[in-house]
Amino acid sequence: MGNPGSAISVALVDDQDLFRAGIRMMVESQKDMVFAGEASNGEEAVALAASAQPDIMLMDVRMPVMDGVAATRSISEAAAAAGIDKPRIIALTTFNRDQAVVEAVRAGASGYLLKSAEPEFLLSAIRTVHAGYSVIAPGSVQDLFLHAARTYPQEVPDLSILAPLSPRERDIFLLAAKGLANAEIAGSLFVSEATVKTHLRSVLDKFGLRTRLQLVAFAYERRLLG
Repeated sequence: MGNPGSAISVALVDDQDLFRAGIRMMVESQKDMVFAGEASNGEEAVALAASAQPDIMLMDVRMPVMDGVAATRSISEAAAAAGIDKPRIIALTTFNRDQAVVEAVRAGASGYLLKSAEPEFLLSAIRTVHAGYSVIAPGSVQDLFLHAARTYPQEVPDLSILAPLSPRERDIFLLAAKGLANAEIAGSLFVSEATVKTHLRSVLDKFGLRTRLQLVAFAYERRLLG
């Protein structure tokens, strides 16, 4: 993986040759990015992640041979087993309400974008995810996860799920799940951003989650936001 301050290495996984060519040219035109390679299906993506070890992988969720969800899960599990950092994965989709996107988030993706996103938005998303944050396509993340939650069997919230959390962790969990940024949470609870970050990391660890976006999906699927 790249070091802080070094160029961001970006790999691309998509089964459309023309789309890959366009993204490759876009990435190569950026002074702070390098193109680390490309793949046309999930199996190739797993091999590419191991060989190139990119900082960021743009991963189409719907591909032949192995889809992007399975590839994301395989890459995440392989990195965890080896005790190394995995590439931060941005799922790509054609549809705003794509159940496969939710599955990709569950599997470890750091966010998702529409394949029709403006070039500047895509490049900004790469930089944002490289900095350790999540990204989502323009629109309402609540709409996406509420739509996905309809497939989840639980109809009544089971608040005992929150039992492992301290009162402060519970407050931070619920505010983060509603999409508030760390600064907004800190202002709401009258604590420092450093305190929010510490508690949020503890929350993720207790629930076995890897990303903030997974936390949002976790909350919506379990009807914890009402």
